[in-house]
Amino acid sequence: MKNKNDSSYKLLFSEPRTVRDLLTGFVREDWVERLDFDSLEKVSSTFVTDDLRDREGDVIWRVRFGDEWLYVYLLIEFQSTVDRFMALRIMTYVGLLYQELVKQKTLTRQGKLPPVLPIVLYNGERRWNAALNVSELVQPVPGGLEQYRPDLPYLLLDEGAIVASDEWPEETRNVVSAIFRLEHHYSHQDVIDTIGLLVQWLQAPEQTQLRRHFVLWIRRVLLPSWVPENEGIEWQSLNDLSEVHNMLAERAKKWPEQWKQQGLEEGRQEGRQEGRQEGRLETARNMVERTSMDDRMIADLAGLDIAQVRELRAELKH
Repeated sequence: MKNKNDSSYKLLFSEPRTVRDLLTGFVREDWVERLDFDSLEKVSSTFVTDDLRDREGDVIWRVRFGDEWLYVYLLIEFQSTVDRFMALRIMTYVGLLYQELVKQKTLTRQGKLPPVLPIVLYNGERRWNAALNVSELVQPVPGGLEQYRPDLPYLLLDEGAIVASDEWPEETRNVVSAIFRLEHHYSHQDVIDTIGLLVQWLQAPEQTQLRRHFVLWIRRVLLPSWVPENEGIEWQSLNDLSEVHNMLAERAKKWPEQWKQQGLEEGRQEGRQEGRQEGRLETARNMVERTSMDDRMIADLAGLDIAQVRELRAELKH
Protein backbone atom coordinates (compact mmCIF):
# COMPACT_ATOMS: atom_id res chain seq x y z
CA MET A 1 0.00 0.00 0.00
CA LYS A 2 1.34 3.43 -0.91
CA ASN A 3 1.78 6.18 1.64
CA LYS A 4 1.39 3.78 4.53
CA ASN A 5 2.37 6.47 7.01
CA ASP A 6 -0.46 8.76 5.93
CA SER A 7 -1.89 10.65 8.91
CA SER A 8 -5.41 9.62 7.89
CA TYR A 9 -4.67 6.13 9.22
CA LYS A 10 -3.95 7.58 12.65
CA LEU A 11 -7.29 9.39 12.52
CA LEU A 12 -9.11 6.06 12.32
CA PHE A 13 -7.63 5.09 15.69
CA SER A 14 -8.46 8.46 17.18
CA GLU A 15 -12.12 7.45 17.37
CA PRO A 16 -13.59 5.60 20.41
CA ARG A 17 -15.53 3.13 18.22
CA THR A 18 -12.30 1.95 16.58
CA VAL A 19 -10.44 1.57 19.87
CA ARG A 20 -13.36 -0.32 21.41
CA ASP A 21 -13.48 -2.71 18.44
CA LEU A 22 -9.72 -3.13 18.62
CA LEU A 23 -9.86 -4.20 22.27
CA THR A 24 -13.01 -6.33 22.10
CA GLY A 25 -12.09 -7.99 18.84
CA PHE A 26 -8.38 -8.62 19.14
CA VAL A 27 -7.45 -8.72 22.83
CA ARG A 28 -8.59 -12.21 23.73
CA GLU A 29 -8.44 -11.86 27.53
CA ASP A 30 -11.18 -11.98 30.16
CA TRP A 31 -10.37 -8.63 31.77
CA VAL A 32 -11.51 -6.80 28.62
CA GLU A 33 -15.12 -7.58 29.60
CA ARG A 34 -14.66 -5.44 32.73
CA LEU A 35 -13.76 -2.29 30.80
CA ASP A 36 -16.22 0.61 30.75
CA PHE A 37 -16.05 1.57 27.09
CA ASP A 38 -18.34 4.55 27.64
CA SER A 39 -15.44 6.09 29.55
CA LEU A 40 -12.95 5.84 26.65
CA GLU A 41 -10.95 9.03 26.58
CA LYS A 42 -8.13 10.04 24.24
CA VAL A 43 -5.11 11.39 26.10
CA SER A 44 -4.27 14.86 24.84
CA SER A 45 -0.92 15.34 23.15
CA THR A 46 -0.29 18.19 25.58
CA PHE A 47 -0.43 15.67 28.39
CA VAL A 48 2.70 13.78 27.36
CA THR A 49 6.37 14.73 27.16
CA ASP A 50 8.08 16.08 24.07
CA ASP A 51 9.69 12.68 23.56
CA LEU A 52 6.31 10.99 23.34
CA ARG A 53 4.73 13.82 21.39
CA ASP A 54 7.28 13.26 18.64
CA ARG A 55 5.80 9.81 18.12
CA GLU A 56 3.33 11.13 15.54
CA GLY A 57 2.02 7.70 14.58
CA ASP A 58 1.12 6.68 18.11
CA VAL A 59 -2.14 7.16 19.99
CA ILE A 60 -2.77 6.99 23.75
CA TRP A 61 -6.19 6.26 25.24
CA ARG A 62 -7.45 5.53 28.71
CA VAL A 63 -10.52 3.60 29.81
CA ARG A 64 -12.07 2.83 33.19
CA PHE A 65 -11.11 -0.55 34.62
CA GLY A 66 -13.22 -0.80 37.75
CA ASP A 67 -12.43 2.25 39.87
CA GLU A 68 -9.11 2.91 38.11
CA TRP A 69 -7.85 3.90 34.68
CA LEU A 70 -6.21 1.56 32.18
CA TYR A 71 -3.97 3.25 29.61
CA VAL A 72 -3.74 1.88 26.07
CA TYR A 73 -0.58 2.84 24.21
CA LEU A 74 -1.11 2.12 20.51
CA LEU A 75 2.07 2.22 18.44
CA ILE A 76 1.26 2.19 14.73
CA GLU A 77 4.19 0.71 12.80
CA PHE A 78 4.34 1.53 9.09
CA GLN A 79 7.87 0.28 8.40
CA SER A 80 8.21 -2.28 5.62
CA THR A 81 10.95 -4.02 7.59
CA VAL A 82 10.53 -5.56 11.03
CA ASP A 83 12.13 -3.59 13.87
CA ARG A 84 14.26 -6.08 15.79
CA PHE A 85 14.36 -3.81 18.85
CA MET A 86 10.68 -2.88 18.99
CA ALA A 87 10.43 -4.31 22.53
CA LEU A 88 13.11 -1.85 23.66
CA ARG A 89 11.24 1.06 22.06
CA ILE A 90 8.06 -0.04 23.82
CA MET A 91 9.85 -0.13 27.18
CA THR A 92 11.15 3.40 26.55
CA TYR A 93 7.77 4.83 25.54
CA VAL A 94 5.92 3.20 28.42
CA GLY A 95 8.59 4.52 30.80
CA LEU A 96 8.12 8.04 29.43
CA LEU A 97 4.36 7.73 29.82
CA TYR A 98 4.76 6.60 33.42
CA GLN A 99 7.08 9.52 34.15
CA GLU A 100 4.44 11.90 32.87
CA LEU A 101 1.71 10.20 34.91
CA VAL A 102 3.86 10.64 38.04
CA LYS A 103 4.48 14.27 37.14
CA GLN A 104 0.74 14.85 36.68
CA LYS A 105 0.02 12.89 39.90
CA THR A 106 -2.29 10.59 37.94
CA LEU A 107 -1.80 7.52 40.12
CA THR A 108 -4.19 4.87 41.43
CA ARG A 109 -6.02 5.30 44.72
CA GLN A 110 -3.28 3.21 46.32
CA GLY A 111 -0.64 5.60 45.00
CA LYS A 112 0.61 3.16 42.38
CA LEU A 113 1.16 3.48 38.64
CA PRO A 114 -1.88 2.58 36.53
CA PRO A 115 -1.71 -0.42 34.18
CA VAL A 116 -0.65 0.23 30.57
CA LEU A 117 -1.45 -2.03 27.64
CA PRO A 118 1.15 -1.51 24.87
CA ILE A 119 -0.09 -2.56 21.42
CA VAL A 120 2.00 -2.62 18.25
CA LEU A 121 -0.17 -2.43 15.14
CA TYR A 122 1.92 -3.57 12.15
CA ASN A 123 0.69 -3.53 8.56
CA GLY A 124 3.83 -4.47 6.62
CA GLU A 125 3.96 -7.28 4.08
CA ARG A 126 6.67 -9.28 5.85
CA ARG A 127 5.55 -11.29 8.86
CA TRP A 128 6.65 -9.97 12.24
CA ASN A 129 9.42 -12.04 13.85
CA ALA A 130 10.93 -9.66 16.42
CA ALA A 131 11.01 -10.28 20.18
CA LEU A 132 7.66 -9.68 21.91
CA ASN A 133 9.26 -8.98 25.32
CA VAL A 134 12.27 -6.82 26.08
CA SER A 135 13.62 -9.65 28.27
CA GLU A 136 14.25 -11.65 25.09
CA LEU A 137 16.70 -8.98 23.91
CA VAL A 138 18.95 -9.22 26.99
CA GLN A 139 21.68 -11.82 27.08
CA PRO A 140 20.95 -14.27 29.92
CA VAL A 141 23.70 -14.72 32.52
CA PRO A 142 23.74 -17.71 34.89
CA GLY A 143 24.10 -17.41 38.62
CA GLY A 144 21.05 -15.31 39.44
CA LEU A 145 21.80 -12.17 37.39
CA GLU A 146 18.99 -13.00 34.95
CA GLN A 147 16.42 -11.99 37.58
CA TYR A 148 17.35 -8.35 36.94
CA ARG A 149 16.49 -8.43 33.25
CA PRO A 150 13.63 -6.04 32.41
CA ASP A 151 10.36 -7.81 31.67
CA LEU A 152 7.82 -5.94 29.56
CA PRO A 153 5.80 -7.68 26.82
CA TYR A 154 3.68 -5.94 24.21
CA LEU A 155 0.67 -7.12 22.24
CA LEU A 156 1.48 -7.51 18.55
CA LEU A 157 -1.27 -7.22 15.93
CA ASP A 158 0.27 -8.26 12.62
CA GLU A 159 -2.52 -7.38 10.19
CA GLY A 160 -1.29 -9.55 7.33
CA ALA A 161 -0.97 -12.62 9.55
CA ILE A 162 -4.44 -12.03 11.02
CA VAL A 163 -6.05 -11.75 7.58
CA ALA A 164 -4.18 -14.79 6.24
CA SER A 165 -5.31 -16.90 9.19
CA ASP A 166 -8.93 -15.69 8.99
CA GLU A 167 -8.90 -15.17 12.77
CA TRP A 168 -11.65 -12.60 12.77
CA PRO A 169 -13.53 -11.55 15.91
CA GLU A 170 -16.96 -13.02 16.45
CA GLU A 171 -18.40 -9.51 16.51
CA THR A 172 -19.36 -9.11 12.87
CA ARG A 173 -19.66 -5.32 13.04
CA ASN A 174 -16.01 -4.82 13.96
CA VAL A 175 -14.57 -1.83 12.09
CA VAL A 176 -10.95 -2.79 12.87
CA SER A 177 -11.34 -6.13 11.11
CA ALA A 178 -12.71 -4.13 8.16
CA ILE A 179 -9.59 -1.93 8.18
CA PHE A 180 -7.35 -5.00 8.15
CA ARG A 181 -9.33 -6.59 5.33
CA LEU A 182 -9.22 -3.45 3.19
CA GLU A 183 -5.45 -3.24 3.58
CA HIS A 184 -4.85 -6.92 2.85
CA HIS A 185 -7.71 -7.80 0.50
CA TYR A 186 -7.56 -10.63 -2.05
CA SER A 187 -10.07 -9.39 -4.61
CA HIS A 188 -11.81 -6.23 -5.74
CA GLN A 189 -15.13 -7.76 -4.67
CA ASP A 190 -13.73 -8.18 -1.16
CA VAL A 191 -13.02 -4.43 -1.12
CA ILE A 192 -16.49 -3.53 -2.36
CA ASP A 193 -18.23 -5.85 0.09
CA THR A 194 -16.19 -4.57 3.04
CA ILE A 195 -16.92 -0.92 2.27
CA GLY A 196 -20.57 -1.85 1.87
CA LEU A 197 -20.55 -3.28 5.38
CA LEU A 198 -18.98 -0.10 6.73
CA VAL A 199 -21.75 1.93 5.10
CA GLN A 200 -24.29 -0.16 7.05
CA TRP A 201 -22.40 -0.15 10.35
CA LEU A 202 -21.63 3.58 10.49
CA GLN A 203 -25.04 5.05 9.72
CA ALA A 204 -25.67 6.53 13.16
CA PRO A 205 -25.17 10.32 13.50
CA GLU A 206 -22.54 9.83 16.21
CA GLN A 207 -20.42 7.93 13.66
CA THR A 208 -20.28 10.86 11.23
CA GLN A 209 -16.70 11.77 12.02
CA LEU A 210 -15.51 8.16 11.77
CA ARG A 211 -17.20 7.87 8.36
CA ARG A 212 -15.31 10.96 7.23
CA HIS A 213 -12.03 9.52 8.49
CA PHE A 214 -12.68 6.32 6.52
CA VAL A 215 -13.39 8.30 3.36
CA LEU A 216 -10.22 10.36 3.81
CA TRP A 217 -8.09 7.25 4.37
CA ILE A 218 -9.60 5.35 1.43
CA ARG A 219 -9.35 8.37 -0.85
CA ARG A 220 -5.78 9.34 0.00
CA VAL A 221 -4.15 5.97 0.62
CA LEU A 222 -6.10 3.05 -0.83
CA LEU A 223 -7.84 4.29 -3.97
CA PRO A 224 -4.63 5.18 -5.85
CA SER A 225 -3.55 1.53 -5.64
CA TRP A 226 -7.00 0.05 -6.34
CA VAL A 227 -8.15 2.02 -9.36
CA PRO A 228 -6.41 1.68 -12.76
CA GLU A 229 -4.46 4.82 -13.62
CA ASN A 230 -6.42 5.43 -16.81
CA GLU A 231 -9.75 5.63 -14.98
CA GLY A 232 -9.33 9.36 -14.38
CA ILE A 233 -11.45 9.40 -11.22
CA GLU A 234 -11.70 12.67 -9.32
CA TRP A 235 -11.03 11.13 -5.91
CA GLN A 236 -11.11 14.43 -4.08
CA SER A 237 -14.79 14.83 -4.96
CA LEU A 238 -15.72 11.72 -2.97
CA ASN A 239 -16.94 12.78 0.47
CA ASP A 240 -19.23 9.97 1.58
CA LEU A 241 -18.71 6.23 2.14
CA SER A 242 -21.77 5.46 0.04
CA GLU A 243 -20.27 7.44 -2.85
CA VAL A 244 -17.03 5.49 -2.57
CA HIS A 245 -18.89 2.18 -2.46
CA ASN A 246 -21.11 3.01 -5.43
CA MET A 247 -18.21 4.29 -7.52
CA LEU A 248 -16.11 1.20 -6.91
CA ALA A 249 -19.02 -1.17 -7.56
CA GLU A 250 -19.73 0.51 -10.90
CA ARG A 251 -16.14 0.93 -12.04
CA ALA A 252 -15.08 -2.57 -10.98
CA LYS A 253 -17.26 -4.06 -13.71
CA LYS A 254 -14.74 -2.79 -16.27
CA TRP A 255 -11.51 -3.59 -14.43
CA PRO A 256 -11.12 -7.36 -14.97
CA GLU A 257 -10.95 -6.93 -18.76
CA GLN A 258 -8.49 -4.03 -18.40
CA TRP A 259 -6.32 -6.01 -16.01
CA LYS A 260 -6.58 -9.06 -18.27
CA GLN A 261 -5.32 -7.14 -21.31
CA GLN A 262 -2.56 -5.44 -19.32
CA GLY A 263 -1.41 -8.66 -17.71
CA LEU A 264 -1.63 -10.74 -20.88
CA GLU A 265 0.32 -8.21 -22.91
CA GLU A 266 3.10 -8.01 -20.36
CA GLY A 267 3.06 -11.77 -20.05
CA ARG A 268 3.32 -12.19 -23.81
CA GLN A 269 6.39 -9.97 -23.91
CA GLU A 270 8.04 -12.02 -21.21
CA GLY A 271 6.86 -15.25 -22.82
CA ARG A 272 8.58 -14.52 -26.11
CA GLN A 273 11.87 -14.43 -24.27
CA GLU A 274 11.40 -17.10 -21.60
CA GLY A 275 8.92 -19.63 -22.99
CA ARG A 276 5.20 -20.22 -22.70
CA GLN A 277 5.07 -21.50 -19.11
CA GLU A 278 7.26 -18.74 -17.78
CA GLY A 279 5.12 -16.26 -19.71
CA ARG A 280 2.02 -17.57 -17.96
CA LEU A 281 3.74 -17.26 -14.62
CA GLU A 282 4.78 -13.70 -15.43
CA THR A 283 1.23 -12.89 -16.48
CA ALA A 284 -0.06 -14.15 -13.14
CA ARG A 285 2.71 -12.32 -11.28
CA ASN A 286 1.72 -9.02 -12.91
CA MET A 287 -1.92 -9.56 -12.04
CA VAL A 288 -1.12 -10.40 -8.41
CA GLU A 289 1.09 -7.32 -8.04
CA ARG A 290 -0.98 -4.79 -9.97
CA THR A 291 -4.61 -5.81 -9.65
CA SER A 292 -7.17 -6.76 -7.02
CA MET A 293 -8.40 -9.89 -8.82
CA ASP A 294 -8.80 -13.00 -6.71
CA ASP A 295 -6.64 -16.09 -7.19
CA ARG A 296 -9.30 -18.06 -9.08
CA MET A 297 -9.77 -15.35 -11.70
CA ILE A 298 -6.00 -14.91 -12.16
CA ALA A 299 -5.55 -18.66 -12.56
CA ASP A 300 -8.26 -18.82 -15.22
CA LEU A 301 -6.90 -15.85 -17.18
CA ALA A 302 -3.26 -16.94 -17.04
CA GLY A 303 -3.92 -20.63 -17.70
CA LEU A 304 -2.43 -21.84 -14.42
CA ASP A 305 -3.56 -23.96 -11.51
CA ILE A 306 -4.89 -21.96 -8.57
CA ALA A 307 -2.19 -23.54 -6.38
CA GLN A 308 0.47 -21.94 -8.59
CA VAL A 309 -1.16 -18.53 -8.21
CA ARG A 310 -1.36 -18.91 -4.43
CA GLU A 311 2.30 -19.87 -4.35
CA LEU A 312 3.17 -16.78 -6.40
CA ARG A 313 1.18 -14.56 -4.04
CA ALA A 314 2.94 -16.05 -1.02
CA GLU A 315 6.36 -15.51 -2.63
CA LEU A 316 5.58 -11.88 -3.45
CA LYS A 317 4.45 -11.21 0.12
CA HIS A 318 7.81 -12.32 1.43
